[in-house]
Amino acid sequence: AGTKVKLTILHNGETESEEIEITRSEITVPSMSLSYAGDNGDIAVLKINRFSDSTYGEWVSNWDAAVNSIVESGSEKMILDLRGNPGGFFDAAIYAADDFLDAGKVIAKEQDSRGKIKEYNSSKGGKLTNIELVVLVDSGSASASEILSGALQQADRAEVIGEKTYGKGTAQTVLDLSDGSTLHVTILKWLLPDGGWLNKDNSITPDLEVEYSNDDFKAGNDTQMQKAVEILNT
Repeated sequence: AGTKVKLTILHNGETESEEIEITRSEITVPSMSLSYAGDNGDIAVLKINRFSDSTYGEWVSNWDAAVNSIVESGSEKMILDLRGNPGGFFDAAIYAADDFLDAGKVIAKEQDSRGKIKEYNSSKGGKLTNIELVVLVDSGSASASEILSGALQQADRAEVIGEKTYGKGTAQTVLDLSDGSTLHVTILKWLLPDGGWLNKDNSITPDLEVEYSNDDFKAGNDTQMQKAVEILNT
């Protein structure tokens, strides 16, 4: 920490690289953050950076606190921002989906090597079942974030906006070997509610595809967020 390093960066869609000097430091990014958007500040914006914390219980506690804040605010509209979210706890995605769905909806399925399928269904009828919902995704949305966005999309619970997701629908187990190395073995496929395997060829395709270019980012022009607000306002 405190030392400097120069990075040569080639941005997506660019042909010329650039050199950036950064100072190394420990950066703690919260798993989620809540803000409000819209002319009247009546649209809750819940940004989920990852579906993990130090423990699953800590993530659930943070999620519950954010959901309770949204309910207490009286907001009837919400943007769930899953862009750049690489995933995390599978159970966290199931838990989150349950807050948006009435009981009895299929959230996701797991298929093992023998073809046996286990369903994960909504059960509790959560606190956000009546909120108007838009979900934002992009090519960095993977794994658990795809499970959540796919569940809400296929249940006709939310409009998904942005870019096609990464396409990772496998689960691994880690085996410790005697020489100190580890072996990661794929043991499960994650399936969407319709039974389709979540992979590169079957990732989440937004209901409305909206590009968010590097030039937009530099200009502070979040086209995807703007479209989400526009849809919720109309």
